[in-house]
Amino acid sequence: MSHDLKQRVHARLLRLPELTELDGPGRAPAVRARLAELLRDEEPLLPAAPFERLLIELTDEVAGLGPLEPLLAEPDVSEVMVNGPGRAYIERRGRLEAVAFPLDAAGIVRLVERVVAPLGLRLDRSSPMVDARLPDGSRLHAIIPPLAIDGPCVTIRRFGARPVPLEAFGLDDRATSFLRWCVTAGWNVLVSGGTSAGKTTLLNALSSAIPEVERVVTIEETAELRLAQPHVVRLEARPPNAEGAGGVSVRDLVRAALRMRPDRIVVGEVRGGEALDMLQALNTGHDGSLSTVHANGAVESLARIETLVLLAGVGLPIAAIRAQVASALDVVVHVARLRDGTRRIQAIGELRSGAADDGASGGSGLRLHALFERQDDGLAPVEAPVRVPRRPDAPPPDPGWWL
Repeated sequence: MSHDLKQRVHARLLRLPELTELDGPGRAPAVRARLAELLRDEEPLLPAAPFERLLIELTDEVAGLGPLEPLLAEPDVSEVMVNGPGRAYIERRGRLEAVAFPLDAAGIVRLVERVVAPLGLRLDRSSPMVDARLPDGSRLHAIIPPLAIDGPCVTIRRFGARPVPLEAFGLDDRATSFLRWCVTAGWNVLVSGGTSAGKTTLLNALSSAIPEVERVVTIEETAELRLAQPHVVRLEARPPNAEGAGGVSVRDLVRAALRMRPDRIVVGEVRGGEALDMLQALNTGHDGSLSTVHANGAVESLARIETLVLLAGVGLPIAAIRAQVASALDVVVHVARLRDGTRRIQAIGELRSGAADDGASGGSGLRLHALFERQDDGLAPVEAPVRVPRRPDAPPPDPGWWL
């Protein structure tokens, strides 16, 4: 009976002349009020409890994301994964859980189209993959057949409304103070880690040490960063349209950012030829900039950056690339996700140039000296840095952090 009732209410809503004014995720209160009138008109004797339940379901279907809305409303859910019709999982506190999901393939596609259509994007056989951002900042990725064999797949990564402090990554006062010093002293910081390791969350935490008087330009493929500073310019790449035109890459935005008088540049993730432009930006006075890269370890991130620079296709010799890396980056912070779902900083290393003599560089010709390493009792200090602050007004690092 509830299914037929919802169908009748939905059919009447579609016939309303003001439907275009009511439709859309930002008009949920008006949609809810109109649906309440129609639902009460269709079933005047419906008890309060089932009436409220049906009203919530109808509002979610018309003005929201249908059965995804209850999942996205839970603050502990960090990821929603739809693996096809009727199959969905969520990540809650770092662990995967199966959940009920009553949509068929057509319903999943309609749900995604509701998100991407206002953004000028499309999802069909000619464009079977799409990336978009929800109004709350969550990142959505969808892929449909023929690329997804078992039906449309949707992955939504959510980002907490409240910032996560550095201490949440398993740091004591010494390591926390050192990382904050790195940012305020103008060191260029590279955060490395695997997929879903917490790189962006850590980048947000590090950015809290940026002084509020500085102008920060953030560059991302899909906007995820939420900096608390008042003077922030956010740039987001744009994919090409169905005709293959109109695309703006992260590399284009890095170049544009240099003309915007930034004090610091924050590149959400380096994954292509923009690595070369980022290194050049860091070598031209934008001290204290931050970025992330996918890598299996702190040492491996150096070789990863070298490889990404080669993708720029400018034919630089490897010696020139390593010289750029050595002068641009100061410290690498590696974060990992443990089996229990927690995110922990595993190592903090200082970048030093010169021939590798201890295997620390993994053959890249750049030495990464461990300053802090993860041990049984936490992140332990290993060696004091030798680099000086990039900003002349910054104090030197506190020797007590390594004593």
